[in-house]
Amino acid sequence: MFQIEFDNQPDRVVGIDLGTTNSLVAWMNLTKPEVIPGADGDRLVPSIVSLKEDGSLIVGAAARQELIDHPERSIYSVKRLMGRGVEDVRDELKLFPFHIAEDSESVIRVKLGEKTFTPPEISAFVLRQLRQNAEAALGGTITKAVITVPAYFNDAQRQATRDAGRLAGLEVLRLVNEPTAAALAYGLDKRNEGI
Repeated sequence: MFQIEFDNQPDRVVGIDLGTTNSLVAWMNLTKPEVIPGADGDRLVPSIVSLKEDGSLIVGAAARQELIDHPERSIYSVKRLMGRGVEDVRDELKLFPFHIAEDSESVIRVKLGEKTFTPPEISAFVLRQLRQNAEAALGGTITKAVITVPAYFNDAQRQATRDAGRLAGLEVLRLVNEPTAAALAYGLDKRNEGI
């Protein structure tokens, strides 16, 4: 959410809220942070990924209808699985329509149609969409990001988030706890210092 210059070349850094339900990307313009809309004009990207029968992946609002029509080829709330093993989430999985691949042991692999993906790979599809939205809006390549994570995320969950960023072609400069990000945003909005 800030801009850095390296060797007189502006290198935009975006801030990403990789959410359980929705995600968004923002950058710091000259005066304030600005959320970047997608091609559809919506600032929120549903954190839904679907694998179409032709093998193509769709993300966000387009995947929402696929989730209804083809739940066996779609996934949502993958953030809940990040950095966790099958035993960690066995009870939670009963509440979701996801199919975990039979060869999943320490690393969860989710079946979408005939393919399997890890939670970081699925999150990378969402991050890649956000990156594309930012590149289209800002004109240029985005390679660096700061990503928010829940304060309760452990080291494995944080590393899984970093891995997702890397898979999306982003250098994750920092992971910021969501409450910290909220406090920073409040301070930017009020233009005050405080507690």
